[in-house]
Amino acid sequence: MTIKGIVVILLKFEFGMHKTLLQGFVLIAIIAVFMGCANRGNPSGGPKDVEAPKILREVPENYSTNFDRKEIRIYFDEYVKIKDLQKQLIISPPMRTEPTITPLGTPSKYVRIIINDTLEENTTYAFNFGESIVDNNEENPYEYYRYVLSTGAFIDSLSVKGRILDAENREPDSFVSVMLYERDSTYTDSTVFKQKPKYITNTLDSLTTFSIDNIKPGTYKLIALKEENGNYTFQQDSDKIGYYEGFITAPTDSFYTIKLFKEEPDFDAKRPKQVAGQKIAFGFEGDYKSMQIEMLGSKPEGFKTRITKDPSSDTLFYWYRPKIELDSAEFLIRNKTYIDTIKHRFRTIDKDTLVVKSTSSGTLSFNDDFSFTATVPIVKLDKNRISIIDKDSLNVPFESAYNELDNTYSLQFEKKESETYNIEILPNAIEDFFGNVNDTLSFTARTKTLSDYSNIRVTLVNANYPMIVQLTNDKGEVKYEQYATESRLFDFRNITPGTYYVRAIFDSNGNQRYDSGRFLDQRQAERVAHHPDLVDARAGWDWVVEFILD
Repeated sequence: MTIKGIVVILLKFEFGMHKTLLQGFVLIAIIAVFMGCANRGNPSGGPKDVEAPKILREVPENYSTNFDRKEIRIYFDEYVKIKDLQKQLIISPPMRTEPTITPLGTPSKYVRIIINDTLEENTTYAFNFGESIVDNNEENPYEYYRYVLSTGAFIDSLSVKGRILDAENREPDSFVSVMLYERDSTYTDSTVFKQKPKYITNTLDSLTTFSIDNIKPGTYKLIALKEENGNYTFQQDSDKIGYYEGFITAPTDSFYTIKLFKEEPDFDAKRPKQVAGQKIAFGFEGDYKSMQIEMLGSKPEGFKTRITKDPSSDTLFYWYRPKIELDSAEFLIRNKTYIDTIKHRFRTIDKDTLVVKSTSSGTLSFNDDFSFTATVPIVKLDKNRISIIDKDSLNVPFESAYNELDNTYSLQFEKKESETYNIEILPNAIEDFFGNVNDTLSFTARTKTLSDYSNIRVTLVNANYPMIVQLTNDKGEVKYEQYATESRLFDFRNITPGTYYVRAIFDSNGNQRYDSGRFLDQRQAERVAHHPDLVDARAGWDWVVEFILD
């Protein structure tokens, strides 16, 4: 019965009843109905379940020897399910055919492992579940459960322990695979590209240390991989790799440190594509700065070429004039030890038109030059047709510099505080590769006061020059950088306020840049040191950082 029905009955029961008494009956009836509804529909709550499920038994028992089964069951005291199995589960040694593990969808009171592979003789296998086994209701994990078996008469019990670092970044990646390859007659350094390891473990999501357990005595190569596809083989274009120099021998009490690095990929030229009239795009992988492109065969009279870099992709643009009246041609690509011939089919499409745009923001810092680029390579700049005028209508003297590969001009001039500069480029000041010239162009750039910026001085202790000192953000992106071949102070002046990390690179080959490692050459990445403290560079403040290098 509804609340409304009860109220109507009570009102009809006795019209002469005292009004106050009637109201009391109505109130009691309403409370009773609410209490009944509450008792009928909602059971009383209790404390939240925070306990992990418990194992009742394992069939066969954990750490069984002479194992010859095809199925394993682990029984729990409540319903469980498997979560993030692909990330969490590590089987060591890896199996050629993955086992079937349930329950993945519906909950069950046991975890079942169906072995679909033929296990090796006299070998200890470990199933490391990480935190993938959780209860059905609150997903409380049974942490780091391991099921171990041996197809022989005993369980291998040796371990190899260590930690993972990143060669360049402050923090290492999570879910790093750490592997041992057995040194036998078939092992070469290229094995890591083609075969799965003998033993494997994983650092999971919150650990930087590792322990490869249940291994047998022997000599091994210790490798770490941050993988993208999870197949336990090294893919140079996508994975990070780290390794211990030489081999390790088990048993061992050593604690190994492995530094992960991303290799610079081997150079490779991609199939060219006509992207505009008299403009071909050559994609590439690896270091492009020594890349040469040469058209083979006959060429028209007065044939000229230029190469520029696409700022947003791994592509070089090959510009040519005049138009080539051929269906196709072969191009010779060279880069250090790389050489290849690629065929290209020409297309008749419109040429790019000349568009000039500034690459500087409206606010110009005291460390930056005003710069501009063009959609077509620039072949001529007439400085006499360019003027920089300050807010007092005075001409500001400047010098210009051209980066041919980036196709960018910079205008270098002395900047004052709280100033406005009007940059005017008159017609015919710029001529592009196809003979086109610009119309009148006007740009504006402003400066702030010096007190709007911050200064950081870095002093290196125990440095081994040459050194590179960088200021990075929390993502590891380089915001400011200085290079030195001998001891000096590193003064970062008039930098944008913000928080920065300081890192130092030991530039062992003196090429003024960080060089990653290469596994096949057994070359580690260049050493990078990170200052432990975050620098809060505030406007108008000067910071002094003493960086003691170990």
